[in-house]
Amino acid sequence: MSEALLKVENLRQYFPLSRGHVVKAVNGVSFEIYPGETYGLVGESGSGKTTIGRSVIRLYDPTDGTITFNGKEISGKLDRDTRTMLRENMQMIYQDPMSSLNPRKKVADIIGEGLDIHRRCATREERTAVIGEILKKVGLSPAHAERYPHQFSGGQRQRVGIARALVLNPRLIIADECISALDVSIQAQVVNLMKDIQDETQCAYLFIAHDLSMVKYISDRIGVLHLGYMVETGTTEEIFANPVHPYTRSLLSAVPHPNPEVEKRRKLIPYDYKTSGIDYAKGAVHALGGSHTVLATDEELARWTK
Repeated sequence: MSEALLKVENLRQYFPLSRGHVVKAVNGVSFEIYPGETYGLVGESGSGKTTIGRSVIRLYDPTDGTITFNGKEISGKLDRDTRTMLRENMQMIYQDPMSSLNPRKKVADIIGEGLDIHRRCATREERTAVIGEILKKVGLSPAHAERYPHQFSGGQRQRVGIARALVLNPRLIIADECISALDVSIQAQVVNLMKDIQDETQCAYLFIAHDLSMVKYISDRIGVLHLGYMVETGTTEEIFANPVHPYTRSLLSAVPHPNPEVEKRRKLIPYDYKTSGIDYAKGAVHALGGSHTVLATDEELARWTK
């Protein structure tokens, strides 16, 4: 396997609220993303998924840990060259396609902002051509460049957001719940579009989502988060075929099945951390074979793998 494009080691992200009160949003999370692959990050609301994405792209300053991207450490203070490399090679697609687009700017200026900042185009004609090409790539027309965000549907606005992320040809795109605000039919269109673009450009995705069926469809590997801890990680097949951690099993049991007969027999597996007797802080990462790992103490692992 090639060298990791993104390597996150023991990432911690804490937010002090007041004297003596700290929210520990992310606790010692580690994972890697390789060129051309999609790493899915799943977990319930408040588990730390978005915080990890924002820490990786340096919207937050990490409290502790190391983040290495494209061969350079980006977790500390960034010098000018490293900051430029990061902004050009890592982009983000946000959850709400309306609030993430400036309502006062036309689509051409929204998409072209990155081109202007990094001086990618020598002439206005070249800029217009690049914006037109990226709009066609995401399934829109070059004529849409002169419209404002409110003139589009939700799915079209998300395509504009994808075009903005793609225009600099980044190596890594962080997709933060980028389909959750869309209708189910539009979700499928957007995800298929992202897969097609990945096949064409070989970019990597950090795909943050609640929808496990969609994560299963698009991801090569999956990390399961709970309360800021990475409780289990592995390939899509390993996680769905052989979930080990009780939280992962509970999460997968909640996925509805399209076959009504199977859906009738589906049983939910309850999980309550407070009454489970599990202490994530005492657990260690255990390898289960392949890339499959789980956070547990020796006693817990022996009990779960009987």
